[in-house]
Amino acid sequence: MKHHSGDSGRGKVYSGVSPIPVLPRIREAVRGEAMADIAAIEAILHEIERTEGIQDAVLVSRSGMHIAGSIPKGAHSETFVAMFAILLGAAETATSELKERLDSVVINLEGSRVVIMNDGPKALFVFRMSKDVDPKRLRQNLDAFAKRIEEHL
Repeated sequence: MKHHSGDSGRGKVYSGVSPIPVLPRIREAVRGEAMADIAAIEAILHEIERTEGIQDAVLVSRSGMHIAGSIPKGAHSETFVAMFAILLGAAETATSELKERLDSVVINLEGSRVVIMNDGPKALFVFRMSKDVDPKRLRQNLDAFAKRIEEHL
């Protein structure tokens, strides 16, 4: 258990559960004070998941907060999304000297692969897919979905 370091909670044990609702904070983090249409974004991500070979589609804020989409069963949501934001940011930093735009980060696992793709200044996509799906083909198909999602952020 962690101890809360703020003045108002001095001496109280922090249980790891925020007393402040998370969803409004996510929405504010994505677009200032305007609300994102999470239901519409979820519907678009479900469309992407119906693409052959796509198992999970998640939209993550650049700061590492879950916006929408399916987290794989058994995965800890906060860790899952935060680490992918960190991975993409680290890849962008590491490749910045090459003067080329980073398209995606691909993680090959034993039975699947995870692809992290930039979706502009607000968000990134994380896809878990079968190994036979070509990430370049996914990128081509994703552009139309990305434009639709941007309208709801």
